[in-house]
Amino acid sequence: MTDPWRPPRGRVVCVGETMAALAPDPSRPLADADHLSLSVAGAESNVAMYLADHGIPATWLSALGDDPLGTRVRAVVAAAGVDVTHVSIDPDRPTGLMLKNPTPAGTQVHYYRNGSAASALGPDLLEHEAMRAAALVHFTGITPALSASCCELVTHALAVPAAERPYAISFDVNHRPPLWPEDTAPKVLRDLAGRADIVFVGLDEAQDLWGAHLTAPAVRELLPAPRIVVVKDGSREATVFTASGTATVSARRAAVVEPVGAGDAFAAGFLAGLLQGEPVRQSLRLGHITAVSALSVTGDHGPLPPRSSIDRLLALTDERWKGGHGPGGGAGRADGVSRTSEPGTPL
Repeated sequence: MTDPWRPPRGRVVCVGETMAALAPDPSRPLADADHLSLSVAGAESNVAMYLADHGIPATWLSALGDDPLGTRVRAVVAAAGVDVTHVSIDPDRPTGLMLKNPTPAGTQVHYYRNGSAASALGPDLLEHEAMRAAALVHFTGITPALSASCCELVTHALAVPAAERPYAISFDVNHRPPLWPEDTAPKVLRDLAGRADIVFVGLDEAQDLWGAHLTAPAVRELLPAPRIVVVKDGSREATVFTASGTATVSARRAAVVEPVGAGDAFAAGFLAGLLQGEPVRQSLRLGHITAVSALSVTGDHGPLPPRSSIDRLLALTDERWKGGHGPGGGAGRADGVSRTSEPGTPL
């Protein structure tokens, strides 16, 4: 496989909402919990934090409420080495909140983000000075589901033809069914993904959105325009499609403590590989390695292995790499969540 197009090296700007997250500690169903732990959760800031871990300059661009939860979120993301200086503080709207509910059938996620500070983001954000400094901008399919103005933000960014954009755009489909009005997500997410330079999508979510019969090559046929399409097949493998060819890399074996955030970690690892000049196969490996870091912790952001260990894994032969794959490895479910649910008030 010849070397494909890759985004220019430089700063990555990740745009989207990050919430405060509460989860039972120790892990048990929420209704039975006596104590909750506080962390932060946001797909785009997860990507930014893992990029920073890999030495890629990353900025998180968003809005938070003028409240203690917003203060906590900003501090946690900044502590990971991400530039948060451009995050705006909204005096009138709150920071979003997420509750995790571990159950025997999987982790349910309850969102309280209706009317949050980040839901007021709009297309004017595209004129922000941070965007002008970006080599790559990362969006997910969560942002257009938050509000009409958020949808306009992502739509406007992707409406500019790729050849005319001042930065490359990566887009993780990240389908969250509870956030979308019925029957609207399939068309919107396909249209947005089809205009990005780099697309991440789970095979399971592609099948949920666009047809149960879909295979990874069929997903590429649905999204012919992006320069790079990565299809993640859960804990089994990930396949990348470029104009130069196709490559598939199996996932790594890992004990799963909590699957939330693994898809974001995979995307960050793959992008880091591309930005560091790695071949696409190695970038897929780096995605899997980074995903394991998220699978190993109860929060969304876990520690990477030492760089020497990463280099050793990247240097393995294909045969030895495959020997380390199996159930529980890779990026988990495409959305990083076993099951989602939404409180009674719609977004």
